[in-house]
Amino acid sequence: MADIGYITLWIAFGLCIYVPVISVLGARTRRNHFILSAEKGIQAAFGVLTLASFCLIYSLITDNFQLRYVAEHSNRAMPLFYKITAWWGGQEGSLLFWVWILSVFSAIVVAQNRYKNRELMPYVYSVLMSTALFFLVLILFAANPFAVLPPSRVPADGAGLNPLLQNPYMIIHPPNLYLGYVGFTVPFAFAIAALITGRLDSTWIKSTRRWTIFPWYFLGVGILLGAHWAYLELGWGGYWAWDPVENASLMPWLTGTAFLHSVMIQEKKDMLKVWNVSLIILTFMLSIFGTFLTRSGVVSSVHAFAQSSLGYYFLVFLTLVLVFSVFWIVKRWELLKSRNELDSFISRESIFLLNNLIFVGIAFTVLWGTMFPTLSEAIQGTRITVGPPFFNQVNVPIGLLMLLLTGIGPLIPWRKASWQHLKRSFMYPTFGALLGGVLLFLSGVHHLKALLAFVIAMFVAGTILLEYIRGTLARREMTGEDYLTAFFTLISKNRRRYGGYIVHLGIVLIFVGIAGSSAFQIEKEVVMKPGESAIIGDYRIKYQGISFKSDPNKTVASADLLVYRQGEKISGLVPEKHRYLRGDQMVTTEVAIYSTLKEDLYTVLGAIEEDNTAVFKFIINPMVLWIWVGGFLFMTLGTFVITLPTLEELKERERAMQPEWRVGSKVWSRA
Repeated sequence: MADIGYITLWIAFGLCIYVPVISVLGARTRRNHFILSAEKGIQAAFGVLTLASFCLIYSLITDNFQLRYVAEHSNRAMPLFYKITAWWGGQEGSLLFWVWILSVFSAIVVAQNRYKNRELMPYVYSVLMSTALFFLVLILFAANPFAVLPPSRVPADGAGLNPLLQNPYMIIHPPNLYLGYVGFTVPFAFAIAALITGRLDSTWIKSTRRWTIFPWYFLGVGILLGAHWAYLELGWGGYWAWDPVENASLMPWLTGTAFLHSVMIQEKKDMLKVWNVSLIILTFMLSIFGTFLTRSGVVSSVHAFAQSSLGYYFLVFLTLVLVFSVFWIVKRWELLKSRNELDSFISRESIFLLNNLIFVGIAFTVLWGTMFPTLSEAIQGTRITVGPPFFNQVNVPIGLLMLLLTGIGPLIPWRKASWQHLKRSFMYPTFGALLGGVLLFLSGVHHLKALLAFVIAMFVAGTILLEYIRGTLARREMTGEDYLTAFFTLISKNRRRYGGYIVHLGIVLIFVGIAGSSAFQIEKEVVMKPGESAIIGDYRIKYQGISFKSDPNKTVASADLLVYRQGEKISGLVPEKHRYLRGDQMVTTEVAIYSTLKEDLYTVLGAIEEDNTAVFKFIINPMVLWIWVGGFLFMTLGTFVITLPTLEELKERERAMQPEWRVGSKVWSRA
């Protein structure tokens, strides 16, 4: 299997050289069969990379410790699903996973564009396969997952997957991130194709709208899954620590969010062409940069792989992408100039532009704080650490301004807003938010930043709800539909707009959760003997005792806790400590949480004495559940609504499936 996997990687390598050459040649010489050959080359690359991936998975499942990758990232005692997830648990396997996802996306792009965007597609194929070629160079020359150990060094059993990765969240968290990182390659490829062909109208943006929303959503969900994993697995009571690898995933998400907003200005006003092209190039480069940070070893992180020489490959690739992109932007500068200008600073396009600047500003701040320790060490020889206080101090006020604009922007009309319109749109949400703020203050919420966050959140939620109410009433008055029918028809007729509002509601909930859990956290550490109790907040926690068990992979110590509130038992909690038996015999903490909308009671088992006396850490984290509800539920629902095809899109798709397509005055045929 190792030989088959290795050979298929070389075949994929050859295909990724062939496709860019033949597709560009086809475009330059107008030979359609060259382009069709490139499409078949992409499909073949998908096939051989799938076979290579299967070979690695098979080797992991069958404990083929002749492969160095299997010996270092799996063992006989690991459950089957963790053996499979070891595919992306190590450096070499994760790179194969990256390029395999890209081959899947490329094959889908071929299928979707068989009868449309024909002038762009040769260059799109070229960019996609050139990116795949870069990752295959990494795999074949620096991080081969099919490297074989000498017979004398083949172990009887493997070292096993890092225990921190033996968590159900690690099954879905990395794939979500990869879907995000890799997915941004598609809109980037279309942007480069638009630059090369000079077709810089909004066609490439409309063609890649879902290809932008798709990675944006999965990267966002991946970030949240990572935060939830850290909350459950690392045992420190938080979910975000401004870790360099966490930051690496946040940056392309921020610029991708900015891009999703700014493309609307180009579609509506034919403005910001340079900005939009630059923004998606930046997003793609930050995706590659995030992959670089995780794999180069230049930053220290619990999420990063070991130090390697891969960083130089990434730096060369990023430099080539930057030079190539800047060259084409300069070359097409005249075509990229906007035909229109801002009519007023009080307009939707102005607010969206400010919103864009804030997103990019936050991304730059995160980039600076992430790289400053590395830069300071390179320049001064001393590594100066930048911790959470820096990120919070800079980003909290900017983030609150961004949240405020989330409520203002969608309600302001294009071109120019009148005083009457502003009064009608914002009077009630403003009054409601201020009243809510006063009530919160009188009820004891005196933390200034949290109170400000709650007031802004109420304002944004008010503007969104008011939009739904006004739209539903207007539709009911116009059509005579009942309220419920009018509400759902309103959404179905304007999916992009009202789906976006649902996503905004999710963002509001996330801000509320972050503000509540950051400002009002209570923490207590106690030592208890079996039968003793501890008090924290409104809870009394009784320690019943401890039990031990083991399986072939680990030993487990489980503490039995009973939770009481106002004298009534409300829950039982079982925090655990796991000691893994292979490798470094790492000890991990498995927290237990009693979760409500109001707060989480977070319990951590610490050291255990021989007489079963144990150290516990109890934390009350207010409103954390709101983060997961806003992120997972509302963002998923909103994204689903946005991506549903409209009736016009379905008709256009049907027309595009015709065996002939038109580019300018010329009709092309696949025959």
